[in-house]
Amino acid sequence: MPIELKDILQARERIKDQIALTPVDTSRSVSKRLGTQVILKLENTQTTGSFKTRGSLNKILTLSPAELKKGVVCSSAGNHAQGVAFAAQKVGAKAYVVMPETSPLVKVMATQAYGAEVILHGRIYDDAYAYARELEMKHGYTFVHPYEDPAVIAGQGTLGLELLEQIPDLESVVVPIGGGGLISGVATAIKAHNPNIRIYGVVSSIAPGMKQMFKKEPVSPPDPTLTIADGISVKKPSLAMFNDYIAKHVEDIIDVDDQEIAESIVYLLERAKTVVEGSGAVSLAGAAKAGWNLGKKSCLVLSGGNIDLNLVSKVIERGMIQRGRLIRISVIVPDRPGTLNRLTDIIAEKGANVLDVEHDRVRQGVRMSETAIEFLLETRSSEHAQQLQDAFRAMGARIT
Repeated sequence: MPIELKDILQARERIKDQIALTPVDTSRSVSKRLGTQVILKLENTQTTGSFKTRGSLNKILTLSPAELKKGVVCSSAGNHAQGVAFAAQKVGAKAYVVMPETSPLVKVMATQAYGAEVILHGRIYDDAYAYARELEMKHGYTFVHPYEDPAVIAGQGTLGLELLEQIPDLESVVVPIGGGGLISGVATAIKAHNPNIRIYGVVSSIAPGMKQMFKKEPVSPPDPTLTIADGISVKKPSLAMFNDYIAKHVEDIIDVDDQEIAESIVYLLERAKTVVEGSGAVSLAGAAKAGWNLGKKSCLVLSGGNIDLNLVSKVIERGMIQRGRLIRISVIVPDRPGTLNRLTDIIAEKGANVLDVEHDRVRQGVRMSETAIEFLLETRSSEHAQQLQDAFRAMGARIT
């Protein structure tokens, strides 16, 4: 049975003293980019760093003393784990969190910091999930599902209530989709207030199942490739979430790839001065790609900020390349004195900045009289990068 507005209102009363009322911020740069007034919902500043705390806390606060005494269990590779651990700590219950053995150490340590017992099991999430359900049956723990649970969905829906109060003249909302709990709760809250507010969803192209279901396309298995939007990389879309909520309340769904997500992370970091994980940045990536009718005032939900620091430098480089702010270019030129100087003169004339340079005289495809030189350059835009390449070609260099 789908949740109703009353369930979300009750959830809000239940959790209001334990969560943050996350701010909204009008972004002039994003507004200019999307052609309408854009307001960012900074859920990346939520307790534990993501919206997951809302649903986990609401679920655990509905449990009986007997259930709390036995403990709770969940499976997660990140944000849900921390949300459940935080909520259990608040009520004095023991939390058992099963995470894949491949989980980043930083996420394991963050979950343990909230008092949970972390159990590493299996190579992928599905292994961790199966083992968590075994523990549920064996010990009588209460399993806290990341999205297929009415109490969890109602908790996530409290974000929608906040949006209605913070942005009274809201016309559209863009929400990341993984399992679908966030968009289901937010859409239920918002549509109950004003059915004309448009709800759009964004999925990762690595796990596009919910979009394929929405578009009535065959649902393909997710790409096993790791993605920087791991928080929304769900193996199989939930038919229940789709039928009960998404099919009823969502206007459209689009998918975005890792390059587009990386560009959005960098854009938000540089222009909005906010750190957002891949799963949270997809709302900007999707809105920039889709060309939706966002109305006069739109909100992008930045659902989390728990980005793995080991990925940050790689993401920044990928994002800057995607935005034309960074170019790695390899040229083959005559191996004679003064050639490098001519190249750097061109770079200086065009106003680019050399970050790194490397010679390679023995690369395959390079003649005895030639040398390969690879530059890592800081540029202003894709057009600027193209001007550099054209200038290199004009002096006789071969770009590889």
